[in-house]
Formats: sequence, C-alpha cells, structure tokens
Amino acid sequence: MSFKRILATLLSVTRTVIKSMRLEGDRLIISCSPRKGQSCLCPHCGKKAPVHDCSHTPRMWRSLDFGATKTYIEYPTLRVCCPKHGVVTAAVPWAHHASRFTHAFEEQVAWLCVHAGRTTVAELMRIDWKSVGPVCKRVYDRLDAAAGNRFDGLVRIGVDETSYKKGHKYMTVVLDHDTGRVIWCEKGYGQETLRKFFELLTSEQRASIQVVTADGARWIADMTKEYCPNAERVMDPFHVVSWMTDVLDEVRKGAWRDVRSVETKTARKRKRGRPKKGDAPVPSKAKAMKNARFAVLKNPEGLTDSQVKTLACVARENKNLYRAYLLKERLRDVFKTSDGLVAKARLDSWLASACHSGMKSIRDLSKKVRRHKDAIVRAVALGISNARVESVNNKIKLTIRMAYGFRNIDNLIALVMLRCSNLPIALPGRN
Repeated sequence: MSFKRILATLLSVTRTVIKSMRLEGDRLIISCSPRKGQSCLCPHCGKKAPVHDCSHTPRMWRSLDFGATKTYIEYPTLRVCCPKHGVVTAAVPWAHHASRFTHAFEEQVAWLCVHAGRTTVAELMRIDWKSVGPVCKRVYDRLDAAAGNRFDGLVRIGVDETSYKKGHKYMTVVLDHDTGRVIWCEKGYGQETLRKFFELLTSEQRASIQVVTADGARWIADMTKEYCPNAERVMDPFHVVSWMTDVLDEVRKGAWRDVRSVETKTARKRKRGRPKKGDAPVPSKAKAMKNARFAVLKNPEGLTDSQVKTLACVARENKNLYRAYLLKERLRDVFKTSDGLVAKARLDSWLASACHSGMKSIRDLSKKVRRHKDAIVRAVALGISNARVESVNNKIKLTIRMAYGFRNIDNLIALVMLRCSNLPIALPGRN
C-alpha cells in the first residue's frame, strides 16, 4: 500500500486523490483532489454539471489531527452550472459544501458534544466554540437522512413539552414508546406546533398510531382527535396524582393559615427577658401544621416514625386535611391495579367521594379528573404511561445544560436529537 493511501486512511478521507503534502509552521497541509467520478457534482442534487470557473486560491478544510499537529486539506474548488440550482460551488467528497471541516472531523466533534460540554469540545478540538453548534446540525442532518424515515411503524407515541432558557421558553417532544427514542422535536408548544408534526406524517403513518400518551393538555387532545381519530388517548398517571398532591398542599396551607390566625389572636404576649427555668414552651399547632407537609404528601410505605406521629396528629386536629389525605391515597389506589374494570370502579368511587368532600378545591379537581376519566382508565388497562417521555425530558434538560451557550435553537434541537434519538453516531474509524 502506498504512503498516500495510508495517509488517506489515517485521516479517514475517502474517494480522494492525495497529490502532495507540506508542513507550514505548526500545520500539515495536504493537497488533494476528488476522484474523477466525484468531481464537478452539484452539492444539492449530486448530479454532474459543466464547469463554470475555477478558483485560483485553494480552499482549506480542517481535518483530523495528525498526532498533535493540525491538519488541513487543500483544494482549488470549482464552480459548476447546475441546470436546477444555477451556479454553485462543486461538492467535494470529504466535506459538506457549507463546511470548512471534513466529515470525520465533524463526526468526532458531534460525538464529543453528546458526552461533554461545548467549551470542553471546542478546546479539545482546537476550534472556535461558535462552530460547535453548526457542526452538530450538519452531522444530525446527514445521519437522519441516512437512517431513513423515522416516522415509519409508529404505534404508540408520547407527547410532552419541556422548558429551556431557564423555563422561559418551551419545546415540544414526541417519543416512540416501542423504540424509546425521540422522533421529533420542535421549538414552542401548543396546537400549531404539534400540527407541524402531524403534517409531516402520511395518512398511512397517522393511521398506524394506536396510542397517544400525554398529560392533561387540551391542545394535545384536540390535535390527536383531529389527525388520529382512531388512536386512544392515554392519560399519564403521574400527572393525575400530582394534581391531587397540589390540591392537598393547598388544603394544608389553608389549614395552617386558619390555625395561625387563631393563635395570633389568642396567644398571650410573652414578658420581657428570658423565660424562667423549667418553663416549657407552649406547643404551636400552626407550626405542627406547617411541618406536616412531607407527612401528608409522602407515600404511606415511606413514612418515618416521626411522620407517622405527625399524620396521627393531623387526623386528630384537622379533619378536612386528613380527609384530603385519604382521597389522595384512594386516587393512588386507582393505578395500583392492572384491571381496567377495577380501576374504573375505584375511580367512580373516588369521584363520588370528591364531589361530596365539602372542599371546593377538591370538587374542582373532581370535575377535571372526570373530563379525563376514559383516558385514565385506558392508562391502567394498557399498562402504559408518559414516564418514558418524562425521563427523556430529564435527559434533554441535562443536554441543554451541557450545551450552555447554544443560541441557535435549530442547533440545540440537533444536539438533543443526536443524544436522544439513538442515531448511529460513532467516532471516525469505528463501527
């Protein structure tokens, strides 16, 4: 094997003819050209086109380092006259037409971005940190195009939104439950954003969707009904129970405020100076109610001994709060079975008790739960939830934190898809 062929293999450059190489300062510059079949191609359609003109100044592309030395590929580019796209710069086999980095270099940068922060990658690869985002976008576009249509064979999908920019902006995420990978991600949330996803699907792909899991957002239900009328909408159990825990905490806060106002009016004013030796502090019911937060919100099987005593005190001192706690546990019991009929009976019983609880916040919650009754029962019968989507959201937030500084949302979404869509991104020279 010739030295030039060995050099092309080491730099992971294919379909290329190496002509010469030279060392300029701390840079290794390799002069090369495309093979005959790879020259004079339009970068957009990939078809042969007549030469329009040739540049006298060679263009340089950053390649993988040769040891500790920066390596560049040099080639005087051509411009071709494509019948469809006009006069454009001819494509080269070692790099994207809009990039000054080789494919192998960009793949290594993208792989590192999935596992490390942006500043770290820029320093390791010795490039400007502003170049990292566009590199991730180009690599994702290439891998996505090579992977085929990611919307084929969808049966069960999950839809959710996640925040970025410190919670001031949102992106909508769609996940395939069967493969566990993110199949679509877009800036914003709401009907118009989700409509973009369904418009990308063909009629056959929409018809293949049988289950859509989501939280109680009305815009998700409306879009699902409009584009996939035969699909079942499944309500996420975690969100249903979280509604009840939020109401329970509001009931506890209301009880604390009532007890505190009574104690404030009836408490005796303490005399000046230190309390006498042996004087026991007067127990405060308001403080006990305030400290009961974790006792009423925690699952019974995880309570400590002190929290069990606190819960018993709540049962004696505040009947409404304890009644709300029991309703929370009864709502959790709905999801502890795998039988849809049993879940429906438990939910009907819970709704009847909530309507007659005498607490406005719980009555309002019962109306909300009643609207999603069928979706909640189906979640139990099918044994599916939005937990996988929520776990991916956590992974997305970690990716966003690692990508601190990405100002272009398209580049950020590309990095999210590289990390969460299981695309076959690998280091150069490895399968």
